Amino acid sequence: MIANECFYGAENAEQFDLSVYDYIIVAIDTVSSKLILIERAYAAGAPVISCMGAGNKLDPTRLEVADIYKTSVCPLARVMRKELKARGIPALKVVYSREEAIKPAEDLSISCKTSCVCPPGTQRKCTVRRQVPGSVSFVPPVAGFILAGEVIQDIMAKDRQS
Repeated sequence: MIANECFYGAENAEQFDLSVYDYIIVAIDTVSSKLILIERAYAAGAPVISCMGAGNKLDPTRLEVADIYKTSVCPLARVMRKELKARGIPALKVVYSREEAIKPAEDLSISCKTSCVCPPGTQRKCTVRRQVPGSVSFVPPVAGFILAGEVIQDIMAKDRQS
């Protein structure tokens, strides 16, 4: 395993030779960076798996492995399907949840009624920032275990064929 302590994006993507990796796990929350890494991994012929949205989910048993084009419910997967299709990427193994996202309770006593993430009393303009989906502490790790399990199974299956 090679861990790189950096934020992967357009500005540093060329620093990585993706063809040398046995498998690439894409667990980036930023759509643009996620797309760049998937696109470059596909071009390099490297096997890749990506995690879709785990925010606002409570039930880790609803996580599934599927091709991106066979997913449903997940808003991030919907965006990714559209973008990957536009880039000519025909398939992508993903971990995603079939659970509908829960809506956080809104505390009207402190809310500016725009579903913002600004704490009360800040100088930010709440209308320029969307609410970020929160994650429950136990759902993302389960998604990570599923990702790791899929990678190990794929590598073992490839080794058996050799």
